[in-house]
Amino acid sequence: MPESVTPLDGAVCSGFVTINDAGLAGMILLRADLDDTDVVSALKGAGIEPPGTGELAGELGNGALWMSPDELMILCAHDEAEATVATLKEALGGLHALVANVSDARAVFRLSGEGPAVREVLAKLSPADLRQNSFPPGRVRRTRLAQVPAAFWFAGDDEAVLICFRSVAGYVLDLLSKVATPGSEVGHF
Repeated sequence: MPESVTPLDGAVCSGFVTINDAGLAGMILLRADLDDTDVVSALKGAGIEPPGTGELAGELGNGALWMSPDELMILCAHDEAEATVATLKEALGGLHALVANVSDARAVFRLSGEGPAVREVLAKLSPADLRQNSFPPGRVRRTRLAQVPAAFWFAGDDEAVLICFRSVAGYVLDLLSKVATPGSEVGHF
């Protein structure tokens, strides 16, 4: 079986924000009734702490993202994704749920910069309210960048993690690097 690679092969772009290909990450899509106590118990039994609405529980490589009222994105190490899928399917047993390894269908970026620079770069591309009090670390936003779907969260005040479809990874990198060009700062935040 061929070895998995990222679509951007470790690309790095530097401007007033640095954009890095974050490497391979395990991502498992879970569709289920997240209000069902049996589903929540099964997830906890499998070692998954379900996040609250619009939140991240954990971090890239070990966590879960709330994506919608019936959808979570489970984050794990790339080489653990298949085993995690098997564990989740076993824990969920006969419950109505969909579990799918989507790791190789996604690309992951890390954006880092000083002060509000990362918020400014994302705000140039997304309609999301990125003010600190509206979108603090620990929250996740499923939105779009220009015209492509994406999800992101702040891993700290100066760092964000962004996920998009693998098929648009090059386009997203071009967008991010363009809006992070030195001299294009807006100073909104």
